[in-house]
Amino acid sequence: MGQRLTQIATRTGDNGTTGLGDNTRVPKDHLRVHAMGDVDELNSGIGVLLCEDMPPGVRALLVEIQHQLFNLGGELSIPGFTLLKPEAVLALDEALAQHNAALPKLQEFILPAGTRAAALAHVCRTVARRAERAVVALGHADALQPAPQQYLNRLSDLMFVLARVLNRHRSDGSVGDDVYWKSERLARNDAAD
Repeated sequence: MGQRLTQIATRTGDNGTTGLGDNTRVPKDHLRVHAMGDVDELNSGIGVLLCEDMPPGVRALLVEIQHQLFNLGGELSIPGFTLLKPEAVLALDEALAQHNAALPKLQEFILPAGTRAAALAHVCRTVARRAERAVVALGHADALQPAPQQYLNRLSDLMFVLARVLNRHRSDGSVGDDVYWKSERLARNDAAD
């Protein structure tokens, strides 16, 4: 792995390049740098989400996800290196199954809204999708392990489910709900029935 930073303002990027973990330099608009930046933004978004009130199990899950996203970012920063393990993808599958089983089935589309925590989870979901697209694009240009793309795909699904969990969580013990889309077409169909 490359050297750890001992100073932040190195000025080495003033020429429009950045260093990877294997000490090579690439343009700052390189596909690899886009993917790394999207994963970093996602991890930062989860950090903001963690400032909100939430069930302890969800908090612990999100903290673990932050560690795995750091592994994913490290893997992206070192071409040909593997840090994110397939077990991390399986852990997301298990979390998805657990949290989804406790939710009522969706009858309608929901809006990315509700509590502040749920809305932040939806923002993280959309950033995860963007990060996934960046990793897919990078995979067309460079060989990548399957785990990074799989992890981001599962994580975006999990963030949707966690947004629903967070919409139901209230510190006073009451139970909230999702914010449903009011489709004009569906309303017309309901009125016709």
